[in-house]
Amino acid sequence: MLNSKGFDLWADDYDKSVGLSEEENRYPFAGYKKILGDIYKIIMEKSDAVVLDLGFGTGTLTTKLYKNGCTIYGQDFSSRMIELAYEKMPGAHLYQGDFSKGLAEKLKQESFDFIIATYSIHHLADAQKVVLLKDLLAHLKDGGKILIGDVAFSNRKALDQCKKEYADEWDNDEIYCVADELRTEFPNLIFEKRTFCSGILILAGENFVL
Repeated sequence: MLNSKGFDLWADDYDKSVGLSEEENRYPFAGYKKILGDIYKIIMEKSDAVVLDLGFGTGTLTTKLYKNGCTIYGQDFSSRMIELAYEKMPGAHLYQGDFSKGLAEKLKQESFDFIIATYSIHHLADAQKVVLLKDLLAHLKDGGKILIGDVAFSNRKALDQCKKEYADEWDNDEIYCVADELRTEFPNLIFEKRTFCSGILILAGENFVL
């Protein structure tokens, strides 16, 4: 697993690395642009949305939201990622921190219309994901949503099939979401499959209204 220094070193080439995998429709980034685009569309249906992005990287998605009127908050592990994101979003509220250990102190005081995590939550163990998601639900505004776009699978069989097909490239340090297993803790979780190895997981707060 990359530590914060590793992410700093990867930051400048991150977008290029993602693009190569996405364009070839290969694990791990097959469907990357579609997932970001679909999350963008969901958020933009609500005017003046307040958005928290966990593990925002270089701000690929949040920059578009920022430019279209959303108030952006973010937390990322890498100081270099934050530096690059600030160049695109000078008015955003960005904080450094390991979200596997919870939200940064200043973020704990806020609530959000949407909390998003794109290709970041796979760095957390399954038990850590559950703890984080329960905490995040408490930070949603009335009717808010958590949107997770990532390498993800509907069930364990689909994950094992992908792992077998991409055995030489599989990252054993990453722990991918399995929708059926997460539903034991979050029965209302929705999984929208996008490719053989990716999709969007949706957790809604009460009374969600666009």
